[in-house]
Amino acid sequence: MKDTFVVVALVLSLATMLTAHVAITYGLAVRTPRWRALVGFFVPPLALYWAWLEKLKIRAIIAVGAVVLYIVAAVVAKL
Repeated sequence: MKDTFVVVALVLSLATMLTAHVAITYGLAVRTPRWRALVGFFVPPLALYWAWLEKLKIRAIIAVGAVVLYIVAAVVAKL
């Protein structure tokens, strides 16, 4: 039963991370300078930083929360 919860947490957190990253990239693409969207797509930490600066705070918080959940689930999976 524990394994099922860990797998579900890993899958959902990864899906949330990817969705938030795409949403952040889109949010950066509609703002100037647009080159940040391209760079942020390939360098996720920069995307989070620029999202925070561009008032995309909810998206950044969701992405960071998903990363934290993923790390916790990965650590639990190794136990």
